[in-house]
Amino acid sequence: MIKANDPSRKSWVHVPADSDFSIQNIPFGIFKTSDLNPRAATAIGDKVVDLSILHEVGLLEGLDLPSGIFSKPNLNDFMELGKATTRRVRDRISDLLEENNAELRDNDKLRSTVFHDMESVEMLMPVSVPNYTDFYSSEQHAFNVGTMFRGPENALMPNWKHIPVGYHGRASSIVVSGTPFHRPKGQTKADDADVPSFGPCRLLDFELEMAYITCKENPLGDAVSTSEAEDYIFGFVILNDWSARDIQKWEYVPLGPFLAKNFASHVSPWIVTMDALEPFMVEGPNQSPEVLPYLRYEKATHFDVSLEVGIQPEGAEETVVSNSNFKHMYWNVRQQLAHHTVNGCNMQVGDMYGSGTISGPEESAYGSMLELSWRGTKPLPMTDGSERKFILDGDTVIMRGHAEKDGIRVGFGEVKAKVLPAK
Repeated sequence: MIKANDPSRKSWVHVPADSDFSIQNIPFGIFKTSDLNPRAATAIGDKVVDLSILHEVGLLEGLDLPSGIFSKPNLNDFMELGKATTRRVRDRISDLLEENNAELRDNDKLRSTVFHDMESVEMLMPVSVPNYTDFYSSEQHAFNVGTMFRGPENALMPNWKHIPVGYHGRASSIVVSGTPFHRPKGQTKADDADVPSFGPCRLLDFELEMAYITCKENPLGDAVSTSEAEDYIFGFVILNDWSARDIQKWEYVPLGPFLAKNFASHVSPWIVTMDALEPFMVEGPNQSPEVLPYLRYEKATHFDVSLEVGIQPEGAEETVVSNSNFKHMYWNVRQQLAHHTVNGCNMQVGDMYGSGTISGPEESAYGSMLELSWRGTKPLPMTDGSERKFILDGDTVIMRGHAEKDGIRVGFGEVKAKVLPAK
């Protein structure tokens, strides 16, 4: 067992029962305040813990950490130290927060500089993202979308159960939770129109996804096997990979999404490590037909992470519109990374990989408005009496996720973003 995952551990820091940030979590993020430059932190309960100060005062000694490693504006250099080192760091932080450890608990002066109320800090992008890949790995989602446009008999394309379908997207417009964005613009073409028109997107949609981040590079030309993939994956965030459905419908043939996807994607600020999620691994679905040898794997590799999506109209209360789960994936993260690299593609530290929209078998577990409203034919009622077919200006979309087992909760916090009118 990874020491920090010990379910018997309790902290001297107060952790509310419904907190995502238990002592079994120890996520990593980047924060700043009006007085402090960007720096690395972990979270426990409703507190942010400044790792740069813990390192400066010697409480992280003996871990082979370079000077200033936690005083940087992103976690890339820390992740690149390797999972053996980052695991020892997480274990040591867990020790410092454990209820019987007095090193930090009984040092009032140090505690006052190390701990910050979560509401008093600004969370930043946790990593610099060199490359972004988005997969399409939820069978229910692919079936739903295929059914809308091709009918249930031809819902899945012939390649779908043979390869983890994906595309290489842009990384520059991946932003952290809380960043507002403007409604995208582009070309659209109505079914009864002879020519396209230009203007703001009318069918703006969220996509409920998870994303993982790599911490290790493979040389150009070398593949990463499914058995090696875990060494390359540092951790996970929740991803809202927004889509402009009407723009996408016109532009995606023959090369796929472009303006429909490159205007903004939002991530939760805390990276929950793959180590922390290990106790919540579950078996995935039976894959038929049998996959090719390079995509075969041996251990459980799906994650039982409950996910929810809420829509908050401007000035109104939030309405939860979806309850799904990360385990509703056909292709798992090991297979995705093995396929991505099988042709020798070189991964970089900080690269981000979206799962694709996560939809469960029930309508309430669909991961996009396209599915929930079934192309706008089934409007969703909001608590303020209005309805939504797609996302309107002024709406804030909020996603949350957590894993829970035997009374231990490990969560991601939330990712939220408000839609502003098109410029």
